[in-house]
Amino acid sequence: MLYVIIGIIVFILITSIRQIEEYERGVLFTFGKFTKILNPGWNIVLPIIHSYKKVDIRTKAVDVPEQDAITKDNVTVRINAVIYYKVQDASKAILAVEDFYFAVGQLAQTTMRNAVGAVSLDDLLSSREKISGEICHIIDEATDPWGIKVENVELKDIKLPMEMQRVIAKVAEAEREKMAVITKSVGEIEASKNLAKAAETMATTPGALHLRTLATLNDLSSDQSNTIIFAVPIEVLEAFKSVDTASAIKKITNKKEK
Repeated sequence: MLYVIIGIIVFILITSIRQIEEYERGVLFTFGKFTKILNPGWNIVLPIIHSYKKVDIRTKAVDVPEQDAITKDNVTVRINAVIYYKVQDASKAILAVEDFYFAVGQLAQTTMRNAVGAVSLDDLLSSREKISGEICHIIDEATDPWGIKVENVELKDIKLPMEMQRVIAKVAEAEREKMAVITKSVGEIEASKNLAKAAETMATTPGALHLRTLATLNDLSSDQSNTIIFAVPIEVLEAFKSVDTASAIKKITNKKEK
């Protein structure tokens, strides 16, 4: 009889062994009341007396479904996100909320819609990281009583209506054209300043114009198909004029002497 009792006790103990993995924690209940947290390894969970639930404490990546949201300036967008969180207190995750997986997902959806509704479309597109940080902070505070730590929230995609995409494309194109015109005008101003300096240098430096003319002729002579029209510098014409004037004066003088 003793052996039978001992055998029954051993059998109960063997069947009561529960293994908890390193990345898990067990929430133990005794007659329905919370008793303690079961740590990784082998633990005794007696039938009828005890019950337990395993909780995975690894970081979870949950995809928040794509949904419609209205920005502060009344633009409808479709957004989705991913939230990273982990269970810090397994007992709270089981006792404080019925299904923390579902609860965190629903909280993320409502918080994301509220955050998008508080900003304009321009802020949403240009400050995505800032808005993600605000959403993460709000969800983390709300899930703290559940023993959950929200590590990060990332807005994955923001889809705009086709009409709004065309408007934004036109604005971007106009902005690029404006920058192109500004850049061209700045270049023309710099070029005109350099041309003015070059003209001033040629006007005040003797022979500079001749050297420039020879350099131009040298460049043109490399292509035999070019027809060169040679412009005689004004200095050469003035020199011929001076010679003609001197010859005329000399002739008049000779006539008077005769």
